[in-house]
Amino acid sequence: MLKASALALAALLLAGCGGTTRSFYMLTADGPAPSGSGRGIGVGPVALAEYIDRPNLVLQDGPNRLAVADAHRWAGDLAASIARVTATNLGRRLHTGNLRTYPWQRDEEISHQITLDIRQFHGGADGYAVIEAGWRVYALPERRLTASSTFVAREQLTTDGYQALVAAQSKLLARLAADIAAGMH
Repeated sequence: MLKASALALAALLLAGCGGTTRSFYMLTADGPAPSGSGRGIGVGPVALAEYIDRPNLVLQDGPNRLAVADAHRWAGDLAASIARVTATNLGRRLHTGNLRTYPWQRDEEISHQITLDIRQFHGGADGYAVIEAGWRVYALPERRLTASSTFVAREQLTTDGYQALVAAQSKLLARLAADIAAGMH
């Protein structure tokens, strides 16, 4: 199985080198956030590890080696996308539509701010997507730290391909939001 996943990863990388056609991918939330008001939640800023702070999808193809998919890119700023998806997923779990992503206009609109430090967020030759994220929850307006943790998880890709990788990464963000929501109660 590992050998097959490594071969599939190699095929993905070679397919990305063949032409100038680019594919763009976006992270998705579990579903829409509830409409209306509720507890005000702000997500951000989001800090990204340097190796993923780029427009391209990143794959780990060896213990100490990464590959950048030249023709497979994020459809926008990755940090902003992570903030948007995490805010929506948190809204679903905390039953609020009162969501903001950093930077927001006024702190008075929100009661809690969640900051994220994304240390790992990539696919691997083993057929899994991985995330390591530190998160902190601050009560506003006094900016008092109320909870913090590190979330580490892996999500198996359902099929080969970049679309399956981004779907698995989206699931990881949903699991991250569940972890944060549990820490806020």
